[in-house]
Amino acid sequence: MGELFHRIRAAVAEGRYLVGVHAGNQLDERGIPDWQVVAGLPEGVLLCERPSDRPNPAVEVEQLLPDGTAVKAVWSWLPHHHAAKLVTVHYFDR
Repeated sequence: MGELFHRIRAAVAEGRYLVGVHAGNQLDERGIPDWQVVAGLPEGVLLCERPSDRPNPAVEVEQLLPDGTAVKAVWSWLPHHHAAKLVTVHYFDR
């Protein structure tokens, strides 16, 4: 597991995360409560790390919602806050 992914998962587990405006809008449009994405992160599968992303490094994670639906979540690391940020969530097949 990548270092960035580990850092993000640890921050989320400790409650040090926020949901970005774009992610919130995407979740609302898709009818997904944010807690479902947060709860699915511990079992998520790292797809890729993007350490050079700006303004913050990010990871793409395949996660399952409680109903078994697979989604791709993009989480970023906010180094100045030592916190994670949910950037967006997409269905794979829609």
